[in-house]
Amino acid sequence: MKEGKRQKQIGGLIQEEINFIFQRLGLNMINGGMVSISAVKVTPDLLEARIYLSVFNAADNKSALKKIEERAWEIKKELAARVKHQLRRIPELKFFLDDTLDHVFKMEELFKQIKKDENKEDSGEETK
Repeated sequence: MKEGKRQKQIGGLIQEEINFIFQRLGLNMINGGMVSISAVKVTPDLLEARIYLSVFNAADNKSALKKIEERAWEIKKELAARVKHQLRRIPELKFFLDDTLDHVFKMEELFKQIKKDENKEDSGEETK
């Protein structure tokens, strides 16, 4: 289902504010890795915000997500204080790992391997 204009506006607002909150609370660096918010999707009833986190170079992505989930009440409280004049109700925050970056790196490695194999085949055919 296509996301509506209001959903996109609220998603953008929440993403911007949570980025600021993460910096303020020191959540943008966890387990030696960098955490950033890649997307925020809001349900059509505006009561739930799904926040997709991109974790780069962390020892354990799942433990980083767990640390953020443990502080979800604090994040929601900060968010409520920052957007209370723009939203009637503060949406429930749900955090998810965004593994798109991992897939990109895997695909790049596969393409490098294919190119390497093609180069070996080309050089092998020329010597025959």
